[in-house]
Amino acid sequence: MIDLSIRHILFPFDFSRQGQLVAPYVTALAERFGAHVTVLSVAPPAYEAVPVGMGGTLDSGKHSADWKRALKCRLDRELVGQFATVDIERVTDCGDAAMRIEDFAHNCDVDLIMMPTHGLGLFRTMLSGSVTSKVLHDVRCPVWTAAHADAQHAPMLPRSILCAIDATHEGVPLLQYAALLSKRLGAKLSVLHVVEPVSDWPSLAHERALQEETRDTASIAVESMLSSAGVEARTRVVVGNIVGRAAEAAREERADLVIVGRGAVREPFARLRAHSFGIIEQSPCPVLSV
Repeated sequence: MIDLSIRHILFPFDFSRQGQLVAPYVTALAERFGAHVTVLSVAPPAYEAVPVGMGGTLDSGKHSADWKRALKCRLDRELVGQFATVDIERVTDCGDAAMRIEDFAHNCDVDLIMMPTHGLGLFRTMLSGSVTSKVLHDVRCPVWTAAHADAQHAPMLPRSILCAIDATHEGVPLLQYAALLSKRLGAKLSVLHVVEPVSDWPSLAHERALQEETRDTASIAVESMLSSAGVEARTRVVVGNIVGRAAEAAREERADLVIVGRGAVREPFARLRAHSFGIIEQSPCPVLSV
């Protein structure tokens, strides 16, 4: 049974503009699901004279209690109006950002993490691309990432969702998750599967025939997965590079959210998971990695 309960959302925040742009999306989902929101800010494990907005700087060694209080005060002042309508808690921590995010998610029953792909605000190491990549790799709960861009154009709640699936056994629960989320949000759902090119010589007739045969086989497999999942959705099976084709399909479908699966990349045909961060970087809209 697929569980779509979203009771606790974790929002890692580094005081950057990118983090501020994500806040309305956090609010919208929290309101829709009645979820509690934790805003988490993680300071680096060792730094000197980090400005905290308290009229100067604080030394990390001698005045650790002082900078923690100052950081908490600043965090308490951030995004007050944005989160006025949701149940919110603000938490500060110190250490490796990815590890602290992962530990909090695992120990505090987080159902969803929402974060930008890059931030580089007050603590430049907190929401770098490498931190986001590590969180995506290590945490067990779904992770929502904003479009990898300077501005966010998707609506706060998606109206069109594209679910990109691999030809693996994990495709069925992913389809069920996408269908449940689409229904809960009142969004249209479409499904994408990308077939790897079988030849470097597509101009040759027999190579084109082989590619079309492979595509037909994949189409049958995808329809079988949809039937097993009990999901009805418009389906596209295309040939090409997984990252580029996923981004292209998201634009053509005018998707407001792309859903991809996360799992062991060693599993046969798990090409999509091996390229998940590339999809996130090129997607024109937010990506939910399940």
